[in-house]
Amino acid sequence: MISSNDFKTGLTIIVDNNLMQIIEFLHVKPGKGAAFVRSKLKNVETGQVIEKTFRAGEKMETAHLERREMQFLFNDGDEYTFMDTETFDQIPIRKAQIGDQIKYLKENMNAQILFHGEKIIGIDLPTHVELKIIDTPPSEKGNTAQGGTKPATLETGAVVNVPFFVENGTTIRVDTRNNSYLDRV
Repeated sequence: MISSNDFKTGLTIIVDNNLMQIIEFLHVKPGKGAAFVRSKLKNVETGQVIEKTFRAGEKMETAHLERREMQFLFNDGDEYTFMDTETFDQIPIRKAQIGDQIKYLKENMNAQILFHGEKIIGIDLPTHVELKIIDTPPSEKGNTAQGGTKPATLETGAVVNVPFFVENGTTIRVDTRNNSYLDRV
């Protein structure tokens, strides 16, 4: 059990028998009346975001999540197969459960799979991945004075803005949290 006074961004709690992740929260102490906590919660299974207010000190159940290191093997349509690196069990995960991070997923890449009991609720990729550029427009002489960027399509299909000097075939490091170019490898 956790108190609403101990909320942290990213914490997963159980509200009305649903797994909810705290996106943001604010402790409010009005001049008159009792304190309360205003929060934005994301339903882990459906992705729906709701706003909910809790009394200060109100107790609720925390969700016990387990992270397992797994390796991505292959995809077959809408199912992506991962292998547990300890037990070598293969587990199919639906495309919808992976979400936007699918554009960085490369074969043989390790990822953290989040479980609540035996139910898969999400996937965490490494914060930085190295991917090869397969298509980007050629750089033109003279347009580098302002340090601009151009779009580049990566081997996984993701599109990232890169500096003008980066060419096709170059391997780059990408930040998976905000889809940004970090550096050449």
